[in-house]
Amino acid sequence: MSNSFLLGVLGGMGPLATLDFQRRLLEATPARNDQQQLPSVVWNVPQIADRQKALAGLGPSPLPQLVYGIKKLNEAGASHIAIPCNTAHHWYAALAEASNAPILHIVDTTLDALAKQVVRPQRVGIVATEGTLKAGWYQQRLAAQNIEPLEPTAEELREWFVPGCYAVKRGALQEGGELLVRQASALFARGAQKLVLACTEVPVALEAVRAPFLHLTYDPSQALAERCSSLWLTHQ
Repeated sequence: MSNSFLLGVLGGMGPLATLDFQRRLLEATPARNDQQQLPSVVWNVPQIADRQKALAGLGPSPLPQLVYGIKKLNEAGASHIAIPCNTAHHWYAALAEASNAPILHIVDTTLDALAKQVVRPQRVGIVATEGTLKAGWYQQRLAAQNIEPLEPTAEELREWFVPGCYAVKRGALQEGGELLVRQASALFARGAQKLVLACTEVPVALEAVRAPFLHLTYDPSQALAERCSSLWLTHQ
């Protein structure tokens, strides 16, 4: 084991998504014993201000709390930092500036993984918060790979995505999963061949209802976990 590697995880957005990310880290790391598993320190503090409401102008900015978490992870000795929340990457530049440790970008890791696939889809739907969609990260990077991005409509976000996401936050996974299946199905109906589950709470809900199309999805949380595991393996 290398003492120079310690992954910091800025979590709490939401706490269940953070726990799911930690599970993915374990599964992504080929370890024969405890000592070979990836070492991490996790800031799973759910009191961070709501990111969706902040970007909609309906609540305070989470940036001060995000920076505080980043600083705590740096103080704990993190050599690299992962943020298993897509919307929080709206503040990526400020967080990267506040951190001594490099912060992995969840969008970059996801699209890098997609680019390595031999067969790639022509059209990909994006299941994400309005803030992530407005930022355009996934749309721009998909277009750069000659893949047409498909977005939810405003009505779909209002009727299915947002209530589905908040259902997950209050622990109603069945309800959230059913709503998010409807969002996913609408994107497939409009021609999406695969989906990017660009909100880390979506995979949790879809797995809870055993959505039959999970094999047709790209999971940024999984891609981020695999990148972290790969970094850890290079440090051993």
